[in-house]
Amino acid sequence: MQAVIQFPDLSPELLSFSLFGMEFALRWYALAYIAGILIAWRLAVHAVKRAALWGEAGAPMTPQQIEELLTWIILGVILGGRLGFVLFYQPAYYLQHPGEIVMVWQGGMAFHGGLLGVIVAAWAFTARHGISRIGAADLIAHTVAPGLLLGRFANFVNAELWGRPSDLPWAVVFPGIAAQDCPGVEGPCARHPSQLYEAGLEGLVLGTLLLWLVYRRGALKAPGRVFGTFLAGYGLARFIVEFARQPDAQFVSPGNPLGLALHVQGYGLTMGQLLSLPMIALGLYFVARARQNARRSAA
Repeated sequence: MQAVIQFPDLSPELLSFSLFGMEFALRWYALAYIAGILIAWRLAVHAVKRAALWGEAGAPMTPQQIEELLTWIILGVILGGRLGFVLFYQPAYYLQHPGEIVMVWQGGMAFHGGLLGVIVAAWAFTARHGISRIGAADLIAHTVAPGLLLGRFANFVNAELWGRPSDLPWAVVFPGIAAQDCPGVEGPCARHPSQLYEAGLEGLVLGTLLLWLVYRRGALKAPGRVFGTFLAGYGLARFIVEFARQPDAQFVSPGNPLGLALHVQGYGLTMGQLLSLPMIALGLYFVARARQNARRSAA
């Protein structure tokens, strides 16, 4: 008999209450977003206060500017994450139900969309204040991993984004349809806890690497190195975990012609992998350019 782990008795809601006849709830996923943003803010403020971390140009922003940027980033995360989910994963559905696009409380956020939203928000903010864009990108990039770690833990608590069927000892029997969709398997269907894989790679490993580069290797003195490492590191981590993560059903449905075409042609790419490839390429470009510029400065 296969040794599996039963999903723990966890509720997606930290607490719920009624007020004036209306039901309200604080969900772990929302708390993860809030905590991730607050941690990123404090890490950024700490970094700009340490002049030794930066090159001759100095820190790209002041603590006061970081606080102002925070509002822009929150909007970028929410709008970009939601629109990314709508456009990348379920365009046909939301084309038929446009009123549900604003219903973010029902779930449905995409990291790649949120990243694009943050880039657009930071681009506009830096242009408005005459701030070095690559310096700001490095500053922001080294603060993101804690939010990814907490967000993936929240995905696990929500029993969503689960992995493919597995017979490994740490495979988890998730509740609902996830436990009933293993062809040829009798009894509960155990799956990879891919949310925890992502938490480890995208959050813990990548976050540790970025902090090490910033505080031990002086990476902020080479503009673009931290940003490039984040892009390539996240893209690679996500690409790898996608092999264990259950593909999005809507990606290979007739409602998503791009995803269906990729699978019909035999490439087998998931949407997460497809979106991660340009991240890896762009990240490697920024790292290579940072090294080249450092060599020129040293010559």
